[in-house]
Amino acid sequence: MSDPRMNLGLLIPESGPAGIFGPSCLSSAELAIAELNQHGGLLGCEVTATVIDGGADIGDVARDVSARVSNGEVEALVGWHTSALRREIVGSVGGLVPYIYTAVYEGGESSPGVFTTGEVPERQIVPALQWMGRENGITSWFVVGSDYVWPRRTAGRLRKWATTGAYGSGVRLVGEHFTPLGELDFSGVLDEIERSVADGVFVLLLGQDAVSFNRQFAARGFDRDLPRLGPLIDENMLLAGGVGAARELYSVSGFFESLGTGHSLEFGGRYMERFGASAPPLASPGESCYEGVRLLAELVERSASVNVSELSVQAQADIHYDSPRGHVRFRRHHLAQDVYMAKARGLEFDVLEQIAAVG
Repeated sequence: MSDPRMNLGLLIPESGPAGIFGPSCLSSAELAIAELNQHGGLLGCEVTATVIDGGADIGDVARDVSARVSNGEVEALVGWHTSALRREIVGSVGGLVPYIYTAVYEGGESSPGVFTTGEVPERQIVPALQWMGRENGITSWFVVGSDYVWPRRTAGRLRKWATTGAYGSGVRLVGEHFTPLGELDFSGVLDEIERSVADGVFVLLLGQDAVSFNRQFAARGFDRDLPRLGPLIDENMLLAGGVGAARELYSVSGFFESLGTGHSLEFGGRYMERFGASAPPLASPGESCYEGVRLLAELVERSASVNVSELSVQAQADIHYDSPRGHVRFRRHHLAQDVYMAKARGLEFDVLEQIAAVG
C-alpha cells in the first residue's frame, strides 16, 4: 500500500508577462514542500504538487483547476498570479478547497476559503509614497499600469486618497495610462509622461511589460530626472532590464533577496544549499510561494484538517509565526508583515528602510 499523499495545485506563471517570475516561484515552493516532508508532511501525508501555468488564458486555467479539484487530484491551491485569474478561480472552485493567494494585490478579498499573504496598498503603497515625499520631495505622480484588475483597482484607490487627502499623504496624481498585457511599445506612454508635470512615475506594470517599459524609459533619458517606484519590481526584473534601466528605480516589498535580517539570511542559505549558485533569484514573488505553502501548513496543522470551514475558523484568530519575512501575523484571512523600501544598485536592491511593521 502506498503512503498517503496530499497534492497541492501550484498555480504559478510559466508563460506571459508574469512568466519571468515562474522559476523563482517554483523553486521557493519546492523548498517549502521539501521542508514540510522532512518533518512528516501534513496530517501524516507526504505533500506533493501539480504545477499549473497561471500565465495561460484565465478561462482555460480556471476550467483546468475546476476539473482537478472535482476529480480529487488537488486538495488545496497555492498560487502567485494575477487578480483577474484569482477572480476566475474563486468563481469556479471558491470554498471547495483551501486557496492560498500569495501575490501583492489590491486588497479586499474575503471569499470563503481564500487566504492571502500578499502586500496590500494601505500597508505597502501608502507608506512608500509618504516615504518618497519625505525623503525625495516627490509628490506628483504619473501612473503607468497594465490593464487588469490589480493596477486599475490600485490606481483607483490612489486617486481617491489623493483627492480626499487620506493618510495625510499630500500625493497628487497628474496622469494615468494603462496598457494591454504583453505591450512592447511604450512610446505613447512616454510621450504623455514627458508632457506631464509629474516628478515621479508609479509603475503598476506586470513582469516583462515593466522590463520593456524601464528599458525604453531609460533610453529616452527620463531616468536622469524622474524616479520610478513600483510595488512589483523584483530582482528578476533588474536582471532582465540590465544596469542601464535601473537608475533611480525604487521598489517596496515585504521581502528582498538582500534584506539581511536573520530570518531572510537563514532562508537564503537553505535556498542556496538546495538549488546552488545557478538558482533563480530569491525574489519577493518567488518567496511568497514559500510563504503560501508555509501558511497552508500552519492552518492545516492548527485545524487538523483541510476542510475549508475548519480552516476559516482558525483564520479568524491571530496566528503568529516566523517566516523568511520575519515575524508575521495572520488574521481574518490576511497576512500582516514588515514592509521595506529599496533602491536598485546595479542588479541588486539596497534595502533603505523599514516603512511598515507587523504591529
